[in-house]
Amino acid sequence: MDNKAPPVIDRQGIAATERLIRPYIRRTPAISVAAGDLGLSGEPVGLKLEFLQHTGSFKPRGAFANLLTRSAPEAGVAAASGGNHGAAVAYAAQRLGIRARIFVPAITSPAKLERIRAYGAALVVGGDRYADALAASEAFVAESGALAVHAYDQPETLLGQGTLGLELEADLPGIDTLLVAVGGGGLIGGIAAWYRGRLRLVGVEPEAAPTLHAAFAAGRPVDAPAGGIAADSLAPRRVGELVFPIARAFVERVVLVPDAAIHDAQRRLWSALRIVAEPGGAAALAALTACRYRPAAGERVAVLLCGANSSAVDFDRTG
Repeated sequence: MDNKAPPVIDRQGIAATERLIRPYIRRTPAISVAAGDLGLSGEPVGLKLEFLQHTGSFKPRGAFANLLTRSAPEAGVAAASGGNHGAAVAYAAQRLGIRARIFVPAITSPAKLERIRAYGAALVVGGDRYADALAASEAFVAESGALAVHAYDQPETLLGQGTLGLELEADLPGIDTLLVAVGGGGLIGGIAAWYRGRLRLVGVEPEAAPTLHAAFAAGRPVDAPAGGIAADSLAPRRVGELVFPIARAFVERVVLVPDAAIHDAQRRLWSALRIVAEPGGAAALAALTACRYRPAAGERVAVLLCGANSSAVDFDRTG
């Protein structure tokens, strides 16, 4: 077990983490797209193409932050995941020569299962939802002594995801608003810790998995429904305990989008840019295309496209 004090989740910590993980991650591009290309009106939309990160999602940032700052025992590392975090931990472990065991629920897409296996991790599939995989992972850690790498509710994970904020501020310095998909909240929490209120940060969740929305309404993390087409990436049942106070301080609001709007956002990304985004990766854009977030005149909005681990079959189902 680690005996040192947990790191502080702030701009200094994020900058230090970015320097540490830089040799292992890609600096993904950011582009500006005419609103009309996406069937919208108004100012051009900034897109951060984080799905081009290793493993097809933003998750390696947090995975490498964990594995480079915490000591893994002989038993290696263990992680519960809907798929993307598991692939990231498996990839980071492979790069660093560490054993990894990944626990995922039965809803995990075949594309994500294939990724995890390809990186050489031991894969355990069981249960219906992320919460079931987390329970199985925790039992394995207690029995084996493996190092647990949490998908979102861990300081190192938040610091790693926060490096996206650092990149965004440098690459899209003029934006007023950033739309970010929310599952357990590690991504938006890390970004919020970087910006600290210096832009409008809006969380986007599926109507069928309103974790942060429910927490804001209750004033604390609470169990929420965990369904919908993005359930393998945006449905962990409740937002993280470490995430919540950061989000409450620096996330302006959370908007909910229906599954049909996420499907539509996927289609628009394909039609305009030939981007195949997974449902969780397209959810933030759905807030704009479904008018769940309406920019003011002249407002400059950016969208984080955070994942693209869909198979051709999965994408065909979007219509």
